[in-house]
Amino acid sequence: MTTWRESIGKALISNDETWKDVESNTLTKEELDISFFNGWGAPDGKPFTLWTKNRVYFPVCYDGKEWVSSVSRNPDGKPTKHVGGY
Repeated sequence: MTTWRESIGKALISNDETWKDVESNTLTKEELDISFFNGWGAPDGKPFTLWTKNRVYFPVCYDGKEWVSSVSRNPDGKPTKHVGGY
């Protein structure tokens, strides 16, 4: 079980960002804290997009397992790794 607040928080940290860097988010404060099963099966977390100054975050799903990924918000010459199944 997780919440988007927890999963997004970890993704922010992995990109040297914090919640203070968030400029816009499609989830409400309440939706960020809804607990859901992020394991195998059908996707359970609410879709979202979240923008910081440097990145755009979004949900990823493979075979029902859910997590957060992100891409650069602006062109930076860095390629985007495959998102989803490996």
